[in-house]
Amino acid sequence: MSCAEVTSCNERPCEIEVVGLSRSFGKTVAVDRIDFRVGRGELFAFLGPNGAGKTTTINMLTGLLKPDNGKVLYHGELFDPKRLTVKQLIGVVPQHNNLDPELTAAENLLIHGRLFGMRGKQLQERIATCLNFADLTAKRDIQAGKLSGGMKRKLVIARALLHHPEVLFLDEPTVGLDPHSRRKMWAFLRRINQEQNCTVFLTTHYIEEADTLADRVLIIDQAKLVTGGTPEQLKAAVGNYVLDIYNEEEIQNEFFQTRPAALQRLEQLDTSVRIRETTLEDVFLKLTGKRIEP
Repeated sequence: MSCAEVTSCNERPCEIEVVGLSRSFGKTVAVDRIDFRVGRGELFAFLGPNGAGKTTTINMLTGLLKPDNGKVLYHGELFDPKRLTVKQLIGVVPQHNNLDPELTAAENLLIHGRLFGMRGKQLQERIATCLNFADLTAKRDIQAGKLSGGMKRKLVIARALLHHPEVLFLDEPTVGLDPHSRRKMWAFLRRINQEQNCTVFLTTHYIEEADTLADRVLIIDQAKLVTGGTPEQLKAAVGNYVLDIYNEEEIQNEFFQTRPAALQRLEQLDTSVRIRETTLEDVFLKLTGKRIEP
């Protein structure tokens, strides 16, 4: 893996820079000297299995956890969680919904806005705007605990957008959602990125989520970075086409840059074979020797 693959911001101004970031819990290394950059306006996916170090990384990037070593920079300035001006640049959506179930949707946003120093008409207008953007205006006076799972997730995201963050961090934003709700959430996240002019940094273990949504993907496994790039670059690096060769005990994969090359190889085989385009799951499997379990 070259440094350029991971640190490239696709020629965008650099929003976040991570240098030598590490964190351990006792003898367990959760994040091991990782380096990467996120470009301004990117929709950036941190892809890896559960326990790979994704949440630990997000917690260090948002000031919830102190690194053992390394540094985080926003706009070239060292991140200090004690500086409120820096923390106002970011919005955070945790992996688990942390709404107050007894408060209404609007009241949950109201409390959050006051914590960020927002008051009066400005706050009320912003609450209305965020609820409308999340298609929750009709639910503003409903207790959060009575909302569906997808609506709760949207409300948590709307709350994180209330103070106009430049960067929105989302930790496993679609965990627990059914496939239909997950796809609606993908469209919502893309709207945030494009219409709110917001850099989006999400962690996920869903291959399709990273492939569908992200401008750029960073793959992490066992606390270390594996590779990074656009989904197209990552797939092209191992081969754009793959043959699934069905043997008696296993499926073997062979990768090819072109379809004619794959077809030529297929003609040489006398067993059951399928030809298809390469996916990010193939990339992860080829580089790590294992699959990301759902």
